[in-house]
Amino acid sequence: MHHGYYVPEDRTDHVQAQIDLIDEVLKWAGVDEGEPPKKVVDVGCGIGGSSRHIAKKYGCTAQGITLSPYQANRGNELAKEQGLSNRASFQVADALNMPFEDSTFDLVWSLESGEHMPDKTKFVRELMRVAAPGGRVIIVTWCHRDLEPGEESLSKKEEKILARINRAYYLPRWCSVDDYGAVDIKREDWSYIIAPFWKAVIKSSLNLKSVVGLLKSGFSTIRGAYAMLLMLQGFNTGVIKFGLITCTKKEE
Repeated sequence: MHHGYYVPEDRTDHVQAQIDLIDEVLKWAGVDEGEPPKKVVDVGCGIGGSSRHIAKKYGCTAQGITLSPYQANRGNELAKEQGLSNRASFQVADALNMPFEDSTFDLVWSLESGEHMPDKTKFVRELMRVAAPGGRVIIVTWCHRDLEPGEESLSKKEEKILARINRAYYLPRWCSVDDYGAVDIKREDWSYIIAPFWKAVIKSSLNLKSVVGLLKSGFSTIRGAYAMLLMLQGFNTGVIKFGLITCTKKEE
């Protein structure tokens, strides 16, 4: 499950909002301009929703990688069910050591997976390695705000919020967009566009059936639900940002 595109902010079609986010990011990054991509890699693909949508949208092939065997298997099942098994495939692989040749893909896509990477600079280098010359790299990621001039770190209160979220979602230490180490990039903060997502998730859980299910699900799930409130707090206070990064690989 990834964030949605909430323009207008009071929209309630949450599934379509998630699809719209993919389309709007692609448009923002300039993918809709010129020749459509032919080969795409989805790094941190989950069960492959983005990959299948992009494959259908552009008529291209898409390969997704994930650390989860369940996600890879489910992604392949869904591709087969949707008649896309010849164009979308999924496998278990490490995003920091991808099993692809250099310069393979003309679109390298990472939607809400970068925050899980323990080494952001190595992650970006690997994305750039598999991108073809002239190919586009897109990273959409949770991050913390940029530090202001003269600041050496976030405030203790901000660090405390992020640490609590890390424990709930098993994330490595947060970083800013700058910390990804990408150069010659276009970047933008879409926090205001996706912030209503967390309100919608929380609201959908405030019914008796959801509360009873949550209480039966165990401590780790309850802790994850609590982290939703922390995420909303982080967005509202400005410490958490929804960062977009894109760049093209230099032509040889």
